[in-house]
Amino acid sequence: MAGLAPFLVFSAFILGATQQTLNTLDTSFCHGGLEVIYPELDIDKCLIIPKDQKFREKVSTIWKAPQIYFSRAKQKKMYVLAMVDPDAPRRTQPTSAYWRHWLVVNIQGEALKKGQIQGTTLTDYYPPTPPQKSGLHRYQFMLFEQPADAPVSLTEQEKSSRGKWDFQAFVERFDLGEPVATVQFLTQNYKD
Repeated sequence: MAGLAPFLVFSAFILGATQQTLNTLDTSFCHGGLEVIYPELDIDKCLIIPKDQKFREKVSTIWKAPQIYFSRAKQKKMYVLAMVDPDAPRRTQPTSAYWRHWLVVNIQGEALKKGQIQGTTLTDYYPPTPPQKSGLHRYQFMLFEQPADAPVSLTEQEKSSRGKWDFQAFVERFDLGEPVATVQFLTQNYKD
């Protein structure tokens, strides 16, 4: 048993050294109870996508748009869902931020409570595909309550490119206010 103790301490050190953790800023982003559900991965808090089980590869190349579940959705309200990468092309130089990965408006609250997206897609889902050797990227999902009788749309300029989206201007243009719920995950290129 005494010979096993150094091995266990060494193993715990190695496991702890290889496991990535979120910083306080990244952890504090998540609030409100939004769930993003991929086939083998349920994201209900801020996290780093693990390399094991090929999750990074699956989220980038295999899995389609996730289910979105929000238990606190108000049945008669409509919502706006935005998925963005604020770190494009890399977190240290986000010259293409905010990269718009998905934008859906007019989402029925009743459907959100069931984990369904019934609304109008303004930008089709595009999976997380961070460039090789660009480090971890944040993929942020933000859910806003859509003001009643306020049609939400993209300008022609916004439609022409997903990158360098002035997300704050979009939020202000439609008086969306603060998101009612947010969640994010971090991942990097699966070949890294």
